[in-house]
Amino acid sequence: METSRPRVIANITLTLDGHTTGSAGADDMSCIAPYAVSDESRDHLVQMTDSMVAVMGRVGYEGFSGYWPQVCEDDAADPRDRTFAQWLDAVDKVVVSSTLNEPAQWKNTRISTASPEQTIRELRDVAEGDIRVLSSASLIRHLLEHDEIDELEITLAPEITAGGSSLFHPDIARSSKWRLQEATASGSGAVFLRYSLTTSGS
Repeated sequence: METSRPRVIANITLTLDGHTTGSAGADDMSCIAPYAVSDESRDHLVQMTDSMVAVMGRVGYEGFSGYWPQVCEDDAADPRDRTFAQWLDAVDKVVVSSTLNEPAQWKNTRISTASPEQTIRELRDVAEGDIRVLSSASLIRHLLEHDEIDELEITLAPEITAGGSSLFHPDIARSSKWRLQEATASGSGAVFLRYSLTTSGS
């Protein structure tokens, strides 16, 4: 019996004008961070733990590896944060980077110097479940341009930054159409949107 290939699910938070950071620079998360601690956002963290592989870029890896492992055993942390942290600590992780020169220090982590699309295609051949791309705008953009994302999960933050890193600028070089599968508003004013790919363009 033929089995379906693993899905690639990309997760990212964007402002209303499509930015992933604030106008003060790459480290300006003031437009994003307040919306990551709502009950709805934490519930979504738990939903992500059914994936079998986590994929991230260098910046995400450096940030996640410096934060999430210490949450695993933090009794003061929200239980949903601990659940996500324990999953991320234990799951197989792939860091797509051509600039990381040191071996990965986080357990169950390997660095791929192949192109993002080649990395994902190789993972599809061996993964036993969904592949989740975590919060890397450049990586997600590249995979969208190569038709390697099946679902997009976007948390839309109710802010306009008028500057910062953008997922969609310059224009993505491949068109596509998506079907809305879920829309959930949070008490923070953010909206969680889940889309599945219906048609890939050229």
